Amino acid sequence: MARVVIVSNRVPVPTERGARAGGLAVGIADALKDGGLWFGWSGQISASARNPVRKIEADKITYATIDLNQEDYDRFYVGYANSTLWPLLHFRLGLIDFKREDLDGYFSVNRTFAAALALELEPDDIVWIHDYHLIPLGAELRRLGVRNRLGFFLHIPFVPASLFSALPQGEKLLRAFLAYDVVGLQTEEHRRDFLDAVKQVLGTEPGADGAFVTADGTSRAIANPIGIDARGFAAMATKAERSTETKRLLSSLVGRDLVIGVDRLDYSKGLPNRFAAFGKLLHDHPEHRQKVSYLQVAAKSREDVSEYQALRRELDRKAGNINGRYAEFDWVPLRYMTRPMSRATLAGFYRAAKVALVTPLRDGMNLVAKEFIAAQDLNDPGVLILSRFAGAAEDLSEALIVNPYDPGEITDAMHQALTMPLEERRDRMDRLRARVFTITAESYCRNFLAALAA
Repeated sequence: MARVVIVSNRVPVPTERGARAGGLAVGIADALKDGGLWFGWSGQISASARNPVRKIEADKITYATIDLNQEDYDRFYVGYANSTLWPLLHFRLGLIDFKREDLDGYFSVNRTFAAALALELEPDDIVWIHDYHLIPLGAELRRLGVRNRLGFFLHIPFVPASLFSALPQGEKLLRAFLAYDVVGLQTEEHRRDFLDAVKQVLGTEPGADGAFVTADGTSRAIANPIGIDARGFAAMATKAERSTETKRLLSSLVGRDLVIGVDRLDYSKGLPNRFAAFGKLLHDHPEHRQKVSYLQVAAKSREDVSEYQALRRELDRKAGNINGRYAEFDWVPLRYMTRPMSRATLAGFYRAAKVALVTPLRDGMNLVAKEFIAAQDLNDPGVLILSRFAGAAEDLSEALIVNPYDPGEITDAMHQALTMPLEERRDRMDRLRARVFTITAESYCRNFLAALAA
């Protein structure tokens, strides 16, 4: 049986998996349930220009990592990946900060990854590379003579050709996709946009099945939405309902309804609009005052990128304004925290919540929406408010779908959710759970690997 090799920008060490590991790590872990190799950056900055591969063995998985030096980190990670590609692929052209030296650093780190990974590969390995940091990695492996099956999955959105064409030297990056046997995207919309960009920018006409002929053979683009371990998360939420943390939360609410949001602190998540919508709810519907509390968990990320620093200052100000205007001596309307929380703790909080706000301005999928659904008590379920621009909205149509650019629309949805009859909440949640328990992390991994092996 062929060995599966997973490659991602960050490799979660075994102690991180299942605790505070991100959505990507949780979603793809099932691909390595029978063992394999997980290769990528350690998350460490080294003073050395050349760093050896370090390995850890655990649960039949070999974790192989390399460090980056400061210049590589600044150009590859902070620069091109997160100051150019991230805003571009989230439709935020005005936030792009392109520098040629960052582009050079991005390709240089991918060459470094390729050189180190090539030495670890066996002839029959199936290699699955993940996300926007590593788009050129397949092409760099091909240049080194690697003939293994190579797959790539983009966890964030893809943009229409008209937007992609704004990327300086974008043709070079787009052509790198063609080194892969299979390119996976979250939704049919992202797949259509990718294929249109290949056609418009590169002049390569894809077939009806998303396949196109390249110099190295045939490549194919597929839509393959990521999921969660729904049964496992539901069990975690049921257990966490009795945890000390959940009991403390419920005690602090004093019978009030809980509205919850859980995101990374990122401008793509629409948090300023969400805060404005909650403030508008308290203004337009005073009957909810002192009867609802909104908890927003927004774990800090990419603190060395200026846009993220500005976002945090804006949210601090908005949270202070809302609480200053509406708080009572025994009620704080908006609880806002930037410290991360464990998945087990969040599972209990989801189960306790009456409403979940998942309103990104643009998102590849968004697994918080699926975790909230899996965590619900079917006897008294909560309501999901979901952005139409999250990839999850393609399947989760029984949520209250909103345009996140309109705070008033989010306000109306919150009022509807807080006053929704039990029978309607149960009906919506039954249908949402049917999809979340069908499109899972297991099916996501199985479907992609089957396409790659075909």
